[in-house]
Amino acid sequence: MKVISVVGYKKSGKTTLINNLVRKLSEFGSVGTVKHVREPRFDFESTDTGKHFDAGADMVVGLTDTEFVTISGKPNLEKALDALCDAGLDFALVEGFKKAPLPKIVLGDLDIEENALMRLPEKPELKEEGEYSLVQLILAQPDRFTLNSLIKKIRSNPKIRHAGAIGTFTGLVRELEEDRQTEKLEFEKYEPEASKILGKIQQELKQKEGVLEVLIHHKIGVLKAGEDIVYIVIATTHRQELFSALSEAIERVKAEAPIWKKEFTEKETFWVHDRKQA
Repeated sequence: MKVISVVGYKKSGKTTLINNLVRKLSEFGSVGTVKHVREPRFDFESTDTGKHFDAGADMVVGLTDTEFVTISGKPNLEKALDALCDAGLDFALVEGFKKAPLPKIVLGDLDIEENALMRLPEKPELKEEGEYSLVQLILAQPDRFTLNSLIKKIRSNPKIRHAGAIGTFTGLVRELEEDRQTEKLEFEKYEPEASKILGKIQQELKQKEGVLEVLIHHKIGVLKAGEDIVYIVIATTHRQELFSALSEAIERVKAEAPIWKKEFTEKETFWVHDRKQA
């Protein structure tokens, strides 16, 4: 799922631009949006769904004849984006959240430099050429994945009719190891070589007997203790081929992909690759 945010001052034209982008991007795939709203809550105390929520329900779903609305507590942008990704959407447009570390289209003279991919005047009146440039900018963004989105993608493969098993591997940031406590890890990829090698591993595994599809996604950036690092999803005709393919996939990712890891513990910070060579 490709994600981009539109930021600017109030009444700078953010909603209008988002609406136009939704219409354009719908030609390329499914689109979801996230907006920071000022209303104190969606599920008002006077409604039955509001009463369910206030009674302590962790999630409430309201159904009408034409739509359903899901309400959950602990609002968080990352959780909202993961929910859209889990649903299998191709694009997520975020209105607002100017402090979030997302690629941004900035409207007006809002003072933002970090992750600002394009600047436009307030209430931009884009002609066809300008809209085309914005769409191409969004299409060029890296994809966001969750484990559920990868499983959904592999299930959409026509070859799934021959599958007898789907298996997954999730690598985590391990917090405790012997006497060392890890606070976070930072991953860097050497691109485009890293993506080429991950693709090569996928293609070579798919040549093995019984392996129908292989998807690999390795995150980059700073990941806290307990967070996911890498996802591998494999579909095979029988379970016997599955476990050996998963094992080979993760070992090859660790050995072949130019992805470097910096570890932050409570006592020191070091590049794991350098520590192993020492």
